[in-house]
Amino acid sequence: MRQVPDTVAHMTQVGIGLYGLQKWFAGDFASVTELVRIAEARGVDLVSLTDHVVMGENLENYPYGKFPAPLDFPWFEPVTVLGALAGVTQRIRLSSGILIAPLRPAVLLAKQLATLDVMSRGRLTIGLGVGWQKEEYDASGIPWEGRYTRLDEQLRVCRLLWSEAPAAFRGSTVSFEKIHAFPRPVQSGGVPIWLGLAPSDRNIERMAEFADGWIPMEQDPAKLAGAIARIRTAVASRGRDPKGFGIRVVPRFLFRADGTPDLEATLAQVPELVKAGATVVELFPYAFCRGPGDFENFCTRLVALRSA
Repeated sequence: MRQVPDTVAHMTQVGIGLYGLQKWFAGDFASVTELVRIAEARGVDLVSLTDHVVMGENLENYPYGKFPAPLDFPWFEPVTVLGALAGVTQRIRLSSGILIAPLRPAVLLAKQLATLDVMSRGRLTIGLGVGWQKEEYDASGIPWEGRYTRLDEQLRVCRLLWSEAPAAFRGSTVSFEKIHAFPRPVQSGGVPIWLGLAPSDRNIERMAEFADGWIPMEQDPAKLAGAIARIRTAVASRGRDPKGFGIRVVPRFLFRADGTPDLEATLAQVPELVKAGATVVELFPYAFCRGPGDFENFCTRLVALRSA
């Protein structure tokens, strides 16, 4: 498992989510590439994109409250977008929050991530999970039942194909023998994998076994601290350095009495999140900027968190 250097693990990094930014450009998401170049120039560490392959009409099963987007919201495919961003940037890390891994065949996922790591010269930190909507699986021809087993086997296949050839694997969702998969990721040990899963006992063991970091939905520092402590204990029990395990948190977005977003109040939560164990803090510019004219100052303010 890839270990993050201590200098990185102990430094709070900042990221931006690209959700909704096409609305600044009349739906033209291609224009977002210039925003990412600005974010990189201002010192933002990471950029991420959320995944949905398709959407069913049943949004009531969303487990985190009211689903934030209408059915006609455009969900751009993350691997494709990150490949485009790799070509216009030099330093910023590329990620997802999260890519619904079981909707991709295991060997294809391994190839996509390895290729993207090569094309970005080693700047990929992928966020993976299983999603929440059964209809998305049904439309993709993937069984909803057994999705966690499918994820586990995908993670094993990725690590295997990134390190061995010929490779053989026997699982309940994927099997092969005498397989050669190239190119391999540029990064030593393969692409860092962060998992966006609820902190159940089984998922904590899953993260300790497979992951380099966690992308939680939880935003309460006290609850986060307890879950992070359990994860890092599990990581240490496997002989890994828990200090090298990253935590990427999105603070709760706060608003003024008139309904306008309050960036400073939102950022005031960050010290407690860092104290709880967050190593990366991510915000969505769409929630806090009136348009692209506010974006550069937003990035500058976000980056200032690192020296706060």
